[in-house]
This record gives sequence, C-alpha cells and structure tokens, in this order.
Amino acid sequence: MKLARPSVPVKTPANLILTLSTRTSPLRPALLHVLLQRRYATETSLGKTSSPKPRRRSVTPFNDDGRVAWSDLSAGEKTARATQQSFNFGLILAGLGLTGVVTYLLFTEVFAPDSKVANFSRAVDLIKKDPVCQSLLGDPKKIMAHGEETYNKWRRARPIASTIYQDRYGVEHLMMKFHVDGPLNKGLAQLHMTRHPKQGDGDFEYKYLFVDVRGHHRVYLKNADEEKKAAGAAAKKKTRFLGINFG
Repeated sequence: MKLARPSVPVKTPANLILTLSTRTSPLRPALLHVLLQRRYATETSLGKTSSPKPRRRSVTPFNDDGRVAWSDLSAGEKTARATQQSFNFGLILAGLGLTGVVTYLLFTEVFAPDSKVANFSRAVDLIKKDPVCQSLLGDPKKIMAHGEETYNKWRRARPIASTIYQDRYGVEHLMMKFHVDGPLNKGLAQLHMTRHPKQGDGDFEYKYLFVDVRGHHRVYLKNADEEKKAAGAAAKKKTRFLGINFG
C-alpha cells in the first residue's frame, strides 16, 4: 500500500513575493500591492494576442473621402486619388471662369455707363420729360416703357429689341426699339446712337431719338442731322452783314 505524498504548493512569483514579505524584512503594504499589480498585468498581457486590423475597402475616384493616409494607399489607389483631385481642381477652374464671364456680361450689359440698359433708361427719361410726349401719352409718372410684346403668357419679361454693330469706318452703332404706354396713348420709340473711334471709350452720341404715336406726327427728341443743319445755317447767318457774306 502506497502512502500519498503531501501536496506541495507551487510557488508562483506572487506567492514568492508574499512569502518573502512574511519571512524577511517587512515591506510596506502599499509597495507590496503595486508589485502584485504589475506582475499580474505582465502575466495577463503575455497571454493576449494583437487583434488584426479591420480590412478597409479599396479607394476609387468615386468613394475617396481622404480618410486613408497617402502612405497607406496602393499604386492604383494613389492614381485614383490623383484623378479625383485633378477633376475637382478642373471644376473649380471652370466655376471661376463662368463667374468671370457672368460678371463681364452683367457689367457690359447692365452696369456700364454705355450699356444698353443705361442708354435705354436715359432715353425713357427724355421721353417722360418732353412736353410734346406728355401731351400725347399723358402723365409722365404713368408712362411705362417695355420691349417687344410676347405671346407666351408664362413669360413676363418683354425683351428690348436692340443691336450693336461696327461699320467699315470703325464707328459703333447702337440701335434700339421699344414701346411706351401712357394713360392717353401708346407709342413706339426708336433710337440710333453712334460712337466714333476717335472717342475711344467715350459715351455714345444720339443720331436720332423719336416717338411715333398713331394718328400724330413723329416727335423727334434728338436729331443730329437736323441739329447740324440748324447750326450751319445759324453760323452762315451770323457771318452775313449788310448783304455781304463774310464766310
């Protein structure tokens, strides 16, 4: 009959530290607690394995949001990101170019002193201030000027018929036609303005501006040819004295 051996406790590093603490010099309880915690953390960390990184989706020009670092991209993914950035840069340039075109058109057509809108507004003011036009059309405060009539009921804007061209001598011509409606009558206004090359960036000058009202004579507000004739006749009249022409 074999006698069972008494079980001998296995001495772990933690038990060894506890034994030493009881047999040898007394350690402070706080220091002993810290040593036990460090040993336990070391033993548990050795049993763990690092978890694999989650697999990410491949970067394409359509799903790249810039979260993946450049160094983590493959050669194909770097090409995709470069393509996307080049496309975005092209869109920015196109937007800037379109903005410049719109700004230029707004200035030349609306805000410039010699634009069509500015000349149209000045012509309407001349019509409203003319006494003959007031007698034919009515109260100047109620005179309305607008462009050509349109048969589209959904289109409220009535465009003004106008054109600008340059003749063979380099003279710019601005021609415009619009309607004027008053409490008494309706009329059709037409103007012709010119700008010579010697004027550079100067304003257009009136060649003529008149209003036609049905049943009445044409009303001229500006007539450069007649004004030149009148000025020439007046000059000749001044140079003639006692029947002698000094011109």
